[in-house]
Amino acid sequence: MSMVGRLNTNEHGDLKWRARQFVEDFDLIDAWALPATGTLAEFDDLYQIMVNMDPGDDRASPASRALFAVRACLGQRLGWDAEQVVNRLAIPGCIESSLRDRLPPDLAARLGETSDQSHFRSVFMIEDEAVLELSNSLVHAVLHLGWVRRSNGEYQGQLGVYVKHRGRAGAPYMAAIAPFRHHVVYPALLRRIESDWAARSTDPSSTALAADDAASVT
Repeated sequence: MSMVGRLNTNEHGDLKWRARQFVEDFDLIDAWALPATGTLAEFDDLYQIMVNMDPGDDRASPASRALFAVRACLGQRLGWDAEQVVNRLAIPGCIESSLRDRLPPDLAARLGETSDQSHFRSVFMIEDEAVLELSNSLVHAVLHLGWVRRSNGEYQGQLGVYVKHRGRAGAPYMAAIAPFRHHVVYPALLRRIESDWAARSTDPSSTALAADDAASVT
């Protein structure tokens, strides 16, 4: 099995992704090697696992469920996730409200599927790369999912999380939740991906639930 776990952000950001040119004004704050390997054609399976996960369901750890419950409560009380805010505000420092507005025609036509459970929306999806975004009162966040070819010919999933802070509270909020992201959210995400990837291999007819644990705390 290839290495799994936290990466230096350069190990993800310096690869020749199509997304790089569209997120140059964002900060890459986290990068992770995922417990999913396979052929080029299996990237869609990893994408489906990611976009269908519910971080607050019964399969989540007690710590993860509690964290997302607190985040949801705060978001509701403080208006961070109000309907008139989510995915409607301009990217900080920009005119456009979505990375979709930065895409060339060939990528603009390549939207991936998303789940009704998640606020994340697809920017584009190609054979080895997908981008999702979420905007709220605190940040504009981007999830970059990549399928990296290794020396043995297999591909392995990698996840990069990019952000632009919004308003005075954005940066302090992201700094405050960093320990929870690194020690609760991402480890739980990796365990879920590992479990669902194995389940997919033994029962290809079933679609495993999996989700935006990685950044839905934003």
